[in-house]
Amino acid sequence: MKLAGLFMFLFSLTLTVSPAARIHSWDAPYRWLHWIGFFVWLACSAILHRLIQSKLPDRDPYILPVALLLAGWGLLTIWRLDAVFGLRQSAWLGVGTLAIYLGLRVPRLLFLLRKYKYIWLTGGLLLTAMTFLFGTYPGGEGPRLWLGCCGIYMQPSEPLKLLLVVYLSAYFADRLRDRFSLIQLLSPTLILAGAALVILLAQRDLGTASIFITLYFLIVYLVTGKKRILLFGAAVVLIAGLAGYQLFDVIRLRVDAWLNPWADSSGRSYQIVQSLIAIAAGGVFGSGAGLGSPSLVPVAHSDFIFASIAEEFGLVGITGLIVLIALLVSRCLRTALYAPNRYQRFLAAGLGGYFTVQSILIIGGNLRLVPLTGVTLPFVSYGGSSLVTSFLSILLLLLISSRTDEAAPLPDPQPYTLVSSGLLLGLGAVALIGGWWGFFRAGDLQSRTDNPRWAIADRYSPRGAILDRNNGTIVQTTGEAGDYTRQLLYPQLSPVTGYTHPAYGQTGLEASMDGYLRGMEGTPTSTIWSYELLYAQHPPGLDLRLSIDLDLQKIVDEQLGDHRGAVVALNARTGEVLVMASHPNIDPNQIDAQWDTWIQEQSAPLINRATQGLYPPGTALAPFFLAQTGNIDDLPALPGSLGYISGDLRLFCLQSSSAPTWATAITGGCP
Repeated sequence: MKLAGLFMFLFSLTLTVSPAARIHSWDAPYRWLHWIGFFVWLACSAILHRLIQSKLPDRDPYILPVALLLAGWGLLTIWRLDAVFGLRQSAWLGVGTLAIYLGLRVPRLLFLLRKYKYIWLTGGLLLTAMTFLFGTYPGGEGPRLWLGCCGIYMQPSEPLKLLLVVYLSAYFADRLRDRFSLIQLLSPTLILAGAALVILLAQRDLGTASIFITLYFLIVYLVTGKKRILLFGAAVVLIAGLAGYQLFDVIRLRVDAWLNPWADSSGRSYQIVQSLIAIAAGGVFGSGAGLGSPSLVPVAHSDFIFASIAEEFGLVGITGLIVLIALLVSRCLRTALYAPNRYQRFLAAGLGGYFTVQSILIIGGNLRLVPLTGVTLPFVSYGGSSLVTSFLSILLLLLISSRTDEAAPLPDPQPYTLVSSGLLLGLGAVALIGGWWGFFRAGDLQSRTDNPRWAIADRYSPRGAILDRNNGTIVQTTGEAGDYTRQLLYPQLSPVTGYTHPAYGQTGLEASMDGYLRGMEGTPTSTIWSYELLYAQHPPGLDLRLSIDLDLQKIVDEQLGDHRGAVVALNARTGEVLVMASHPNIDPNQIDAQWDTWIQEQSAPLINRATQGLYPPGTALAPFFLAQTGNIDDLPALPGSLGYISGDLRLFCLQSSSAPTWATAITGGCP
């Protein structure tokens, strides 16, 4: 508990001072509101620790601290993303604490759950079915899976998962003493579990339905020890997925986005692509608490909270998160092995499976390991129903682990060994996939044009200026840290300098020399690393000096005026470009207001006519052509055109279907 408290304090402190790190100044608007969440967590943790220590002195010592650390990590992450949701989650943390307190005051709670198993599960089913009549969506438009009003909502499918595990554990523990065939043993559970599955499929809640199917066959396998149950369960999940793909549009869209998210990265695959970019942005050590941009991922506080943690804590952080989940699951399975009877053994193992399967589904969805399911990450994601259900599950585990009775006999430990190995391997797989996106593919993902983090970074770290040959400023960065903007002082040079914009991308020198202007090239590697480690930013950019002579450029632009065309003036001795004019052109300072007009203009002002236009070369290329070919008179003329060819070298001044004339030859600039 002390380590959990230290982590939470350091996390809170880092969030507070992170604005100062972003603007490199102690004169910053510090964050304070999340300390409410910290003190709520601290109070709830202290209450639960004292309560459990006095009521259940022989409980497993790791289950509660790990659960509280996960809940606190998620709570502060939610506060960092949205203070309103953070305040609500703090209130739900208090409700979860109250639920454990009241549960400890219920005599023989485990016995009551076992005795009235049919009532509990039927009540959960009826409550879930009520969403068809009274269901709502707290966000306004969306799946109507919640019940409630006045700002307080409950998702019945969350406690229904717990009730399913309780029911299956109690039923099988009571029936195993009788001699039934496998079909007779499973029939009642198939009816109730099937009813729950039908309700969830009708709600199009693919994630919860997948968890139900997996938990059902997992517990049946632990009870019977028959491996074909696992194969049959995998087949059912596959068939249900294929049926859902054919029947429901929302499932089809999610599967298509999972199979090829790059095909529509700004549409139906936007969430998953942005999630992968966020994980890549975290890299190995993360951007640092409060220094990333996790809110760029939609629903970051709930469905994509893993991506939020990955961006600011990096691979080190998500590895720690997965290790905590694995530790919790291993303690659940250990509790199952030492349980005093079969009912509690099945219950503890089922709860461990519930935590693992749901964690793998949501983390795997963030990592594109499986399609998005919309379930929550236990203890971590925003959601009162999920958090309270997770706390009630912890209460049951603590009650089971505190038993001093001798462990019930375990005739065949192989099912538990296989299940525990499979669950831990699943968590290991998501950790490896996290390393793939966060390390090996990080460079490709961060360089994508739909990654807005570079534009955000430019607001906090200045880009280098663009100067003419006499150090006259052409482009500069103005403003203060957090509000830096790019300003072109001589807009007529926009075809050369281009622009950099978060919505319209980059062109010209702003694009081709972006690495230097952003300080990622030409800067010592140690400086780049220190800025990324301390501030999650690139260092100040380097200035770029051109061969352009701004005084000559102004003269040429004035002479060219409103004529459409281009002028390039070179230093004949050195080949330096002294002037590059293209008319018409744009003023990038007005890009937000004028973009729609520019892209529709027939004059194409966005084109640099000096580098992108096509013009007859005239006599300028004739000496070079002669030097390459030797004797130009020996080259055959091309029929129907004026020009010469020698091997792969071709020089055309005029191509026409009709016979060339003196007029067309002179117009074409033929030598």
